[in-house]
Amino acid sequence: MRGESDLLALIAAQPERMRLLRAVRDFGPAGAWVAAGFVRNAVWDVLHGHAESTPLSDVDVLYFAADCLVPEADLEWERRLWDACPDVPWSVRNQARMHLRNGDAPYRDCGEAMRHWPEVCTAVALRLQGERLELLAPLGIDDLLDLRVRPTERFRAKPEIYRERLAAKNWLARWPKLRIEHL
Repeated sequence: MRGESDLLALIAAQPERMRLLRAVRDFGPAGAWVAAGFVRNAVWDVLHGHAESTPLSDVDVLYFAADCLVPEADLEWERRLWDACPDVPWSVRNQARMHLRNGDAPYRDCGEAMRHWPEVCTAVALRLQGERLELLAPLGIDDLLDLRVRPTERFRAKPEIYRERLAAKNWLARWPKLRIEHL
C-alpha cells in the first residue's frame, strides 16, 4: 500500500465498510466523515496480512455544526444511524464542540479538530460524496501506511494520556509490526 489511491481502493473493496459509509451519507449529518479505527484498522489489517477484519469497538462519525453545540444533537444522529444499521456501535460527535472538552480554542472544521487527536495515524477519515470516496487526513497518511504510531503535537504535551491510551488499546497484540513511539 503506497498512497491515497491504494487506501481508497482498499476501502472501496470492502462491502461492509462501504455499507457503513452509505448509511452515514444517507442517514447521518450533512458532510459527515467516518474516522479513526474505521480507516486505521482496515489498513493495519491488510498490512499485517489478516484475513479477517478486526471488529470495531465503535464507528466514529464526525461532523461540524457550529450552530448546534448541544450533545443531544449527537445522540439524535446516533439514533438515526442505529435505526438504519442497528448492528453498528455508532459514535457521533460534532467537532465544533470538541474544543470545549479538550480545552482548546474553537476549531474551524473537522480537519482542524483531527489535528488535536492523540495519534497521527488515527487522524484519518472517509466519506462518500455520491459514490466517490473522499479522504480527510490533515496530518497525512504516511504514519498510517508506515505502521508508525506517534502522538500529535497536541498530545506530546499530554504524555500520560497518550501512554494510557496506548496501554488501553494494546494494539501490538493484534498488529505486532507497529512501530510505537513511547513518551
